[in-house]
Amino acid sequence: MEPRIEFLEETKLIGKKTIMSLADNKTMQLWQSFMPQKTKIENVINSELYSVEVYNDDTSFESFNPTTTFEKWAAVAVNSFESIPEGMDTHTLPTGQYAVFPYKGKASEAFGTYQYIYKNWLPNSEYMMDNRPHFALMGEKYKGEHPDSEEEFWIPIKKKS
Repeated sequence: MEPRIEFLEETKLIGKKTIMSLADNKTMQLWQSFMPQKTKIENVINSELYSVEVYNDDTSFESFNPTTTFEKWAAVAVNSFESIPEGMDTHTLPTGQYAVFPYKGKASEAFGTYQYIYKNWLPNSEYMMDNRPHFALMGEKYKGEHPDSEEEFWIPIKKKS
């Protein structure tokens, strides 16, 4: 599985966030809280949903620990932070290069794809992980737990020195 390499321009997001770990996964509650409120967001660019993970500088994917906490976002892209609905926050994805991996299948079964990315593809590529947010981009073909669901995993990268 080879990704496409994309350069992402700075992207403004509005959504909801929580602190969680994989051992204390709050993804479902976050999205259940966000989706009914999504229509209150103005200046939305498109219909895509962003599931963003912001890790600490010292998070190491080589020595995976399921109790490591990170910030998780459920968000949409906007062209302005002019109006922010009550109970929501803003986040900006910084400009940078990403390896984009398409994924087809149930959202709950994506772990094997992530394992391949971090344990096989990344160490054997000409890239290393960059310290920027990771995200899944869910468009019209995203169907959650349906086996035909499609989404993309955006992994921040930079050339190895």
